[in-house]
Amino acid sequence: MGHDGGMMDGGMMGMMGGWMLLWAVVGVALLVVAVLAAVWLVKHRAPARPDASPSAQELLHRRYAAGEIDREEYLRVQRDLSGG
Repeated sequence: MGHDGGMMDGGMMGMMGGWMLLWAVVGVALLVVAVLAAVWLVKHRAPARPDASPSAQELLHRRYAAGEIDREEYLRVQRDLSGG
């Protein structure tokens, strides 16, 4: 009996194996792209500001330093802010 090499003798399985290998390679490539994108996003995100808004004391000090308020006003507001 001869071997005729029909589709069921490995031709179909060989083709399915090729597609499975292709999809495995595509899956790994997508995973690599996702990891690289995540690393890039972490490195290039805007740095978080520890304190987004200055405190009332800081604002008072800045206004006094800039000459927007005089000494009396500075001392009065400072007493108010400290509860005294």
